[in-house]
Amino acid sequence: MTGSEVSPSFRLVYVPGVMPDKWVRVWNERQPDVPLTLTQVPVGTAQGLLLDGGADAGLVRLPVDRTVLSAIPLYTEQTVVVVPKDHVVTAADSVTLEDLADDIVLHPLDDVLDWETLPGRPALERPATTADAVELVAAGIGVLVVPLSLARLHHRKDLAHRPLEEAPASSVALSWPEGETTDLVEDFIGIVRGRTVNSTRGRRPQPAPEKKREGEGRVEGRRRQPPAGAGGRGRRAGTGGSATNPRRGKPRRRS
Repeated sequence: MTGSEVSPSFRLVYVPGVMPDKWVRVWNERQPDVPLTLTQVPVGTAQGLLLDGGADAGLVRLPVDRTVLSAIPLYTEQTVVVVPKDHVVTAADSVTLEDLADDIVLHPLDDVLDWETLPGRPALERPATTADAVELVAAGIGVLVVPLSLARLHHRKDLAHRPLEEAPASSVALSWPEGETTDLVEDFIGIVRGRTVNSTRGRRPQPAPEKKREGEGRVEGRRRQPPAGAGGRGRRAGTGGSATNPRRGKPRRRS
């Protein structure tokens, strides 16, 4: 780990669609003295903020520039198509790219999917944002292909979504500046990877229990010796035998 100074807070940015609540809750439980500052940012600005020192780490969408940023992939989302509620594809459980051949497929400028060839027919103009594209879908102008989390983020009662087969998918990762893996970043890595507070890879493992001094407690591998005294002597009272050899001694001859 690098960086000897501990920031008074941990600054985390995240892009739309990512739900960091569960990780933030664990952070607050484990780090009550280090407040976490959480900020949602547009998908196109997250990497710049990390490189400019505007955040300690970010929950971003891949790809990122691995020459300047470290990244741990967390999960890959299902891709869906957002359509009006009365659209014909809502009768199916899933949709193929061919099913969209006659539809205008909107392609917003902040699209997070890496298309080689966009399905369907192109719109005359590209919407500025995904939110703008959703409004156009609601107006009956076209359909929109997005990760499932963005479809849920922009949910409307007059819209529906269905899984889209053979479409590119978007992956979410935890990212931070290369060479800036501070103690706090390590702590957050442990949280998103599900490590327990006592994990051996954690930064603050619990101290090992103190070893007992010699003579305290039971000694493994050794039989407990009976206490000294009349009740614990090796020979039985009134015999010439021993505890391990209870045979009596030779009887005395009568006179």
